[in-house]
Amino acid sequence: MSDAHEWTVEEHLAGAAPEHVALYRRVEELLLGLGDVHRSVSRTTVTFVGARRGFAGARPASRGLRGYLDLTRTLPDDPRITNVTPYTARLFVHQYLLRDETDLDDTFVGWLREAHAVGQGAHLRRPPDLGPLP
Repeated sequence: MSDAHEWTVEEHLAGAAPEHVALYRRVEELLLGLGDVHRSVSRTTVTFVGARRGFAGARPASRGLRGYLDLTRTLPDDPRITNVTPYTARLFVHQYLLRDETDLDDTFVGWLREAHAVGQGAHLRRPPDLGPLP
């Protein structure tokens, strides 16, 4: 019998500023709405997992909503992206900070969709063969 603590989303939200909780809830709604996604909650974050792997994380922090997105490319400079680290030859982990609802725009939602594709295995597909170089 295990006595390990099972973390909950509510524990991550407890004590957070209401506006940061609202940002979390909106990101959660968007990610779960993409289909074939479930949450895996740990001490450090809430991870969103697709059919193949975890692809995004989120948790309220003192300055906003912190999290990460796994993408198959590096994003151009954007103030929401605080760090980018290669994870594998095909994946890059992008740390983000959303400070308010204006940061959750169409561009960011597009990144959520890209990350969701990674969760479904897009990073495992071979790139198209473009043929021999001229």
